[in-house]
Amino acid sequence: MLPGVVTYFEPQPAADEVPVRLTSPFDSGPPHPLARRAALELQEGLRSGGLVADFDPRALDAPGGGKMFGVLVVATGDGRIGYLRGFSGMLGGRWHVEGFAPPLFDPRALDAFWPEGQAELRELGLQHAGLLESDERRAHVEHQRAERSRRLWRQLTETYVLPNARGERQSLAALFSPEPAPGGAGDCAAPKLFAWAYQHRLRPLALAELWWGAPPLTGERLAGHYYPACQSKCGQVLPYMLEGLPVEPPPARASQEAPRVVFEDRWLVVVDKPAGLPSLPSRHAPLRDSVLVRLQQSAPGASKLHAVHTLDTEVSGLLLLAKDLDVQAALHRLFARREADLRHAAWVDGPVTGEGGVIELPLRSEAGAQRVDPAHGKRAVSEWRVTQRTGTRTRVSLLPRTRHPYQLRAHAAHPLGMGAPIVGDTLYGAREDTRLMLHAEALTLVHPRTGERIHQESFPPF
Repeated sequence: MLPGVVTYFEPQPAADEVPVRLTSPFDSGPPHPLARRAALELQEGLRSGGLVADFDPRALDAPGGGKMFGVLVVATGDGRIGYLRGFSGMLGGRWHVEGFAPPLFDPRALDAFWPEGQAELRELGLQHAGLLESDERRAHVEHQRAERSRRLWRQLTETYVLPNARGERQSLAALFSPEPAPGGAGDCAAPKLFAWAYQHRLRPLALAELWWGAPPLTGERLAGHYYPACQSKCGQVLPYMLEGLPVEPPPARASQEAPRVVFEDRWLVVVDKPAGLPSLPSRHAPLRDSVLVRLQQSAPGASKLHAVHTLDTEVSGLLLLAKDLDVQAALHRLFARREADLRHAAWVDGPVTGEGGVIELPLRSEAGAQRVDPAHGKRAVSEWRVTQRTGTRTRVSLLPRTRHPYQLRAHAAHPLGMGAPIVGDTLYGAREDTRLMLHAEALTLVHPRTGERIHQESFPPF
């Protein structure tokens, strides 16, 4: 018995109701019936207010107050079946809540450096606010604040300990090294739940993550709806933590259609990518089906290809790859100087005011997506133009001037952007039985080695 850790099902499920293998956390389908049963019990506990001591459940219904919760169905050593509860980030201003999976960082290590680091950031923030925009010192202080924030985050990620089912452990910083871990990585419900299960020698059987409470201010989550684990933060964390467990592979989302090479010379390759196929494999699944892996399997020397940009798995269209790092850097400079364009076509859900414009909304990675954050977000710019209107939808041409994951999708959906999510966008819009209607349709650049003007087009399949 593990009081305060496992909530046991009563009555216990029959043997044929218990899954043999864990469903992939990245499976976007409905959760296993036992995980759904646990999630419904969790929702009832949150609704009644008796589940969390000293917490008013109405706080979750305040604007922007909702939260992602998770349940993990587990088996104990004696074969009893129950579940663990978890939440993303903090709940009621607390990292530790009785009856829920604890955070992955060491609070004692955190206390050793975090307060001092936060005090430094506050002081730099006050200095920044007190300087005029034209003051040269303002840019210097802004740089100091950004660098201090990055160092503090990297120091924090060294205290996060990630276990896996093989009994191995490593820090969050080491997992993402040499790059810094994305903000909030390790704080989602799923990593906490798996770590808690391993700590108590429990066998994970089924996971469900759901949103509860008011939708976020960006509006892309609905109370009671289930969501797969996020790729931006958990895409590297969970594959490591699941090593050693029997896990069902996610449904074959990759299109059977092969990526088609539309241009190639000794320096670069342009590929027409089908929707459903990732651009690149992941660090912990280097053979995952993707454009790069397929090219490597079909052409000698393709192992040296480097992506100049990537397209979300759900996005189709033109993808640019370089054959060496120097060419990759030269192509990056072309895009930065706006001497190269990658135009997208999209259908958005609803009417759009105006015929075109520029959206400049700073974005910050959070909870598996990009959120608009004027205070802490990175500069993000998208140009748009209406090309067709129907009664319920608007067709637009989109030109990203900066490149962030999900940038066009976030800018389209946000009320200060176009105020209309892209059709089929389950991340920022409604869950629909249709593909994401976003396609990279035209690539234009001056070849960094030959000086030749290259223009490639791909007709949108919608």
